Amino acid sequence: MKNKCISCALGIMICIVCISIRAQESNWPQFRGVNCSGLAGADQHPPSHLDKAKNMLWSTSLNTGQSSPCIWGELIFITGSDESSKTLNMYAIKRETGALEWKRDLKVDSLEQVHRVSHQANATPVTDGERVVFYFGSYGLLCLDYEGNLLWDYPMSVPETVHGMGTSPVIAGDLVLLNCLGQINDPCLLAINKIDGSLVWKYTSDIREGELVDSYSTPVIHNHRAIIYRSRDVAAYDLDSGKQIWTYPARLGDAVCTPVIGDDLLFVTFFSTLGNPSAIEQFPDFHQLCELYDSNEDRKLAKEEIAGFTWLNYPEKSDIADTLNMGDWFSFWDQNRDEWIDSAEYEGINQYCQSFYEKQGIKAIRLGGSGEIGMDHFAWGNPDHVPHVTSPLYLDGRVYEIKSGGILSCFKANDGRLLFRERIGAAGTYFASPVAAGDRIYFAARNGVITVVEAGDSMVVVSRTDLGEIISATPAIVDNKIYIRTEESLYAFGE
Repeated sequence: MKNKCISCALGIMICIVCISIRAQESNWPQFRGVNCSGLAGADQHPPSHLDKAKNMLWSTSLNTGQSSPCIWGELIFITGSDESSKTLNMYAIKRETGALEWKRDLKVDSLEQVHRVSHQANATPVTDGERVVFYFGSYGLLCLDYEGNLLWDYPMSVPETVHGMGTSPVIAGDLVLLNCLGQINDPCLLAINKIDGSLVWKYTSDIREGELVDSYSTPVIHNHRAIIYRSRDVAAYDLDSGKQIWTYPARLGDAVCTPVIGDDLLFVTFFSTLGNPSAIEQFPDFHQLCELYDSNEDRKLAKEEIAGFTWLNYPEKSDIADTLNMGDWFSFWDQNRDEWIDSAEYEGINQYCQSFYEKQGIKAIRLGGSGEIGMDHFAWGNPDHVPHVTSPLYLDGRVYEIKSGGILSCFKANDGRLLFRERIGAAGTYFASPVAAGDRIYFAARNGVITVVEAGDSMVVVSRTDLGEIISATPAIVDNKIYIRTEESLYAFGE
């Protein structure tokens, strides 16, 4: 009798889990859908050609923001903000019509400082079908019911970061997880009770001398652990205690992407600004530099001599790249502080930057283990044409990544074999991560061009559409429709 009861209980638990998974797959409950995968349910077939005149179902105006749609049932949750009035916006929009169900505004005393192409409404909301949790760096966490009533809030100090908070909250069981490991003032991982908003546990990280604190990654869940990418490492944290279980070293900075899981592997993109070949290629050798700027011909370069030399930090993102001046970066090359750059210093720094090239790239890491895991868990990697912002996509045994400039790479997931690397015909900066439904993959460039590519071992472009608006947010796919958030609008496309 006891064994029968145990079997019955296990059967009920399995049934509940299966129902929960199916419910999530038929919705888009958080950033990039179920577990940040970017994959729609297996039965989803949104339009492969997007045309405002032919299959746009509706569009709705929003205050500016870069959060993605969070969808459950008949409601879409999304955010915006009004910088002039220091007001944060939480929206619930009817999925069928685009009509506003409700809007809640929150006025704050001060706004989070963000990069010029970032935003105070970056984080995508998360829902479990009963409640929806919003996060703003300018305030903290807020949990509302589906009627827009506040259930609880968790105010937080405004974070100090390099470029602004880029992570989104996730729900794991009864926990709301928020990655704050990119904060300079309080690097931590928070677990909040989703029912009452109380703190369950907090993992606090140290800051090492000279370390760049950086993490824009959203947690992914695997085997009751939250996996997070930060500048120091990729690490797994136990959901019950917050204890760090394993860590894979990164030590590169620019920890932007959110990892994805497939074939029992974790795929993560390590990008290094210093190791970015398209930036390094702009630097001539020391002899050429002297020919151009060594006015007194002493084979050394003073700050005032070299001030005219400029370069782009991200030439592949020319629409948002900054022009940097050697005079402003003089101390980086003048290692001995003698007010001159000689050939040894110049070549030494260039070699230092080039050393980061081999450390970067997409990497496949075998899941599991404890403590610091390294080469024994490294499956494969590729350091070429590395995306800075976008996350990889795993689909049917292949891994795809899109780089600014519109360069698409496709790898065999189990061994890293490069299947193809080609331009998709839509140049520009890419902030939105790819999403997929069936055998179609959707890529959105910041300039508003959306390219649909057929999944497979070779590149086949299905369609290309220019919405004519800035797109930084990742699209969502539900009920055979694709929802695309531009800077100031939300669009729905369907057949």
